[in-house]
Amino acid sequence: MKKSFGIYSIIWAICLAVFNVIVFVTPSEIGAVSKFNGSFWVGYIFITVAFIGQLICAFFAFRARSLKRFFYNIPLLSISYSALLAMLIAGSVFLVFPALPEWMGIVVCVIVLALNAISVIKANAAAGIVDGIDNRIKAQTLLIKNLSVDAQSLMTTAKSDALREEAKKVYEAILYSDPMANAALSDLDAQLQKQFAAFNDAMISEDITLAVETANVLIDLLQKRNQHCKLMKKEA
Repeated sequence: MKKSFGIYSIIWAICLAVFNVIVFVTPSEIGAVSKFNGSFWVGYIFITVAFIGQLICAFFAFRARSLKRFFYNIPLLSISYSALLAMLIAGSVFLVFPALPEWMGIVVCVIVLALNAISVIKANAAAGIVDGIDNRIKAQTLLIKNLSVDAQSLMTTAKSDALREEAKKVYEAILYSDPMANAALSDLDAQLQKQFAAFNDAMISEDITLAVETANVLIDLLQKRNQHCKLMKKEA
């Protein structure tokens, strides 16, 4: 992402340079009024601030730690473009018509800047909320995913067909279980982890009797957990 931001910065600098060239190579007087008066500088300063603000938004968007987070930041980039365009239009009015009162330029540009800042803040907050939801979902599904990986490993390394069959039963029960978690399931999840540890020990010690017993208890716990998940989804 750093390389992409570097390329973006070059394009941004070119656009800013073009803006400055256009502004300062045009005639210094419009009619009998000097172009470089208070209204001109109000428009110029606010447009420059908008350019800088857009680059800051791009910096935060491109420093995303993943492509998914960058995707969530795309609205931030879009809004910052729109904000810059709005300020270009508002500020250019006072660049082109320097006879307009200075106070009017300040009021108009401050309003545009404030509205743009609010939109950018909302877009950034929305991206953060969505990213936070994704992270919580990942954390919630971690237990079942980890158990699934461990069960598959036990199935692969089982020393006999009987042990392999028990590991397969456990693996399939975990694989088709509801992966979502909830604070209300914390006790069941703790029992599940404890029981899987017992099943794992039975597999390692090649105790088929204990493996069958712990596997059955483990599968019962998974079924009970799935029923609780189903009920909570209906109530939600």
